[in-house]
Amino acid sequence: METSSAIAVLGAGAWGTAIAVLLARNGQAVRLWDHDTKRLSQMQSERSFAGVAFPDSLRIEMDLEKTVAGITDICLVVPSHAFRAVLTRLKPLVPTTVRFVWGTKGLDPETGECLHHTVFDIFSEKTAVAALSGPSFAKEVVLNLPTAVSLAGNNPAFLASLSKRFNNGNFRVYLNTDLVGVQLCSVVKNVMAIAVGMSDGLGFGTNTRCALITRGLSEMSRLCVALGGKSETTMSLAGVGDLVLTCTDNQSRNRRFGLSVGKGLSAENALKEIGESVEGYYNAKQLFALAKKYNVSMPISEEVYRILYENDPAKSVLKELLAIDAVHE
Repeated sequence: METSSAIAVLGAGAWGTAIAVLLARNGQAVRLWDHDTKRLSQMQSERSFAGVAFPDSLRIEMDLEKTVAGITDICLVVPSHAFRAVLTRLKPLVPTTVRFVWGTKGLDPETGECLHHTVFDIFSEKTAVAALSGPSFAKEVVLNLPTAVSLAGNNPAFLASLSKRFNNGNFRVYLNTDLVGVQLCSVVKNVMAIAVGMSDGLGFGTNTRCALITRGLSEMSRLCVALGGKSETTMSLAGVGDLVLTCTDNQSRNRRFGLSVGKGLSAENALKEIGESVEGYYNAKQLFALAKKYNVSMPISEEVYRILYENDPAKSVLKELLAIDAVHE
């Protein structure tokens, strides 16, 4: 039985599908759309994910206009490089009262800004927005395993509504007031997962892995503060929670990508091996630009960029991370 008005989920990759299943399981009427019609056709035929059948209230839609007809709440789970394009397509199709939440973890590739600025550019600064982020592998959410994430936004009423949509006995959202920080944490952790993957691929061991995670947390904090976020957000589910998850489990595409590069594959071939979007690959370039723009010290992120985009050898560059001049923590 439906408990609230319908919601559209745009992006039927693993995470988008998991969110759609979660919302439908919670009694929502959910419309799921993706630009890949072949993927949608297969989903329509199989109506399952990770061995779990889709709830009856989850509807697969082929047409974007039909998907958002009469809809006020939209959940975007498309890759960050497609975020602006999807919003642009939506502009003539939705009312001015539309509200956006996203599970996308990235920055606008055109501006290098957080994604709420992209929404404001295309719609209005008064548009209700929210970012959902935290340690949440798609398969585990679909299997209804206990999960907790952060939810940050600019509209208390929208956040309260989303809490009711998402929360159940095994999935909990914790509200956060730092919209900037929650989004930046989700970007930095992607790049750190690549760094840790490289380290593990090179056989550097657990000590190196933990050093990279810890120093990566410092980089996360410095960037958040420089861009107007809060340092304490790095200790949230969106911060250290997602950082540890993504850096230590091979369900993470970013980590697996780093592992392949650490074992000798080029970035191009590692991307082909993964076969799906690896947000951290794009994030590395974006973080490099942000660090330069705001004069933030981010040595790990910078070295990942140089490995991926300037063909520096992974082994020699990662060793340099531990050979910098002695400094205070």
